Amino acid sequence: MPKAKPYRVLIVDDHAIVRAGLKQILADVPDIEVAAEADCASQALRLARQESWDVVLMDISMPDRSGLEALELLRREHPGIKVLMLSMHRETQYAVRALKTGAAGYLNKQSAPAQLVDAILTVASGKKYISAEVAQELASQVSGEREAAPHEGLSNREYQTLCLLASGLTVSAIAEQLSLSVKTISMYRTRLLTKMRMTNNAELTHYAIKHGLVD
Repeated sequence: MPKAKPYRVLIVDDHAIVRAGLKQILADVPDIEVAAEADCASQALRLARQESWDVVLMDISMPDRSGLEALELLRREHPGIKVLMLSMHRETQYAVRALKTGAAGYLNKQSAPAQLVDAILTVASGKKYISAEVAQELASQVSGEREAAPHEGLSNREYQTLCLLASGLTVSAIAEQLSLSVKTISMYRTRLLTKMRMTNNAELTHYAIKHGLVD
């Protein structure tokens, strides 16, 4: 009986050291092959169009597009693609949002190497990978045990704008970082202020800190 081919993995992260570390962790796993890597969302989208992948291992923070936006585009073009999101952020901060956007799993970068391997194998086999904390958060939302917080009603781009504003960046700085126009970021700011019933950046910052959305 021929040996099953290893799962082909595409690593997407803008930090070369992180990519090298992930490749090193996975190098000795016989069921996993890191077949390519990308340093930005645009390169990842291009590779996804050129080849098929069992798992895309993607950072949630990238220079050209957010991981959530890249996830939306990947899922739109390749509905069956399995994307495992990686992040330095607290799990419940982005995990539920990522899963609702179509991610097959979410893993904190501080997790143990064994968890990374388990997460990739789980996602590649067609299952979801979530931590107990995220599972509890999802259960609470579905059951209606707790009222949704104002920021949970924001779009992914509005949420990203909220976090960047709360981190102290100006609208111009955010526009430059996200490669968008100042007018577009101002529109996102206006929308999120309206949705959250707030009037200025100071209120947004206070809210974000209180809810653990920024460090």
